[in-house]
Amino acid sequence: MQQVDRHDPAARRWAAEAIRQVEADAHRSCDTHLHVFPLPARWDVNLYLKDESVHPTGSLKHRLARSLFLYGVANGWIGPETTIVEASSGSTAVSEAYFARLLGLSFVAVMPESTSPEKIALIEFYGGKCHLVEDPSAIYAESHRLAAESGGHFMDQFTYAERATDWRGNNNIAESIFQQMELEPYPEPTWIVVGAGTGGTSATIGRYIRYRRHATRLAVVDPEGSAFYPAWTGGDFSATAPGSRIEGIGRPRVEPSFLPSVIDRMIRVPDALSIAAMRWVREVTGLNVGGSTGTNVAAAVQVLTEMRRTGERGSVVTLICDGGERYRASYDSDAWLADRGIDIAPHLADLREFLSR
Repeated sequence: MQQVDRHDPAARRWAAEAIRQVEADAHRSCDTHLHVFPLPARWDVNLYLKDESVHPTGSLKHRLARSLFLYGVANGWIGPETTIVEASSGSTAVSEAYFARLLGLSFVAVMPESTSPEKIALIEFYGGKCHLVEDPSAIYAESHRLAAESGGHFMDQFTYAERATDWRGNNNIAESIFQQMELEPYPEPTWIVVGAGTGGTSATIGRYIRYRRHATRLAVVDPEGSAFYPAWTGGDFSATAPGSRIEGIGRPRVEPSFLPSVIDRMIRVPDALSIAAMRWVREVTGLNVGGSTGTNVAAAVQVLTEMRRTGERGSVVTLICDGGERYRASYDSDAWLADRGIDIAPHLADLREFLSR
């Protein structure tokens, strides 16, 4: 009889302590807020914004980064000397840099040169290094190369986002939404509206809706230039696209974590409308939100308009993905918009008129 024993007590102790530290971070943080968006009471439809910007690293991606680290450590992929490498346009890298620092690990973010300077500064604030590439489509190959050269681990959020998150519960974002809605006039949302970046959030919510036997429908919103919408509507999931100007959502290819079968509707939103909605949310609520939140809210307004037209009562929930302070030099800059020929004025006028109908 032969056997090989590779048990490493020191590695197991490190993994146990790493998982304790990551889970302790979650215990120190209360759940994210669910804001009521001010709509006229006579409409009898309600809009809620789940504010993921209040996580320690300021975005929805804090949840994903936590799950990816737990997944990597539990799988034995991450150890005490592992360099973490990620392909990210910003917010995921910010959150992963935070958790890498928490565990005393080196972190490298591979990202397009167009990533906002505010996000680069945040990654570096948490001790991460930024490796910029000219061609956004090269971030995957470059991440694999850097991980191999350093003996590190490529987190690969685009592959593992839907696997690393426990979609059955464990205080995932879907379970949190439904628990927070319990005392509202329409506790089971008619629609949940979310964007797709990795596809992990829409996969988690879509699975949870079915698992818990809710009647809620899932609308996934996609910015212009992204591959998700044409792939979902046309059925060709090998299709590619130029990529999105709205950071955090939209991709030049359909990512492995995107789960089309759990989506009830997809809505494409022009960039000018996304940015107009971002500014409109701040104007109406005082909440300073980012561009992907604008995309979410623009689609939610479309859904609410349809509900009013058909006389349907109920609630719609969407997400505040991150804060607008990360986009002062881009979406919040009139000069930046003018340089790119983006005119938000007509869309902003339509949104303002929406509340007076």
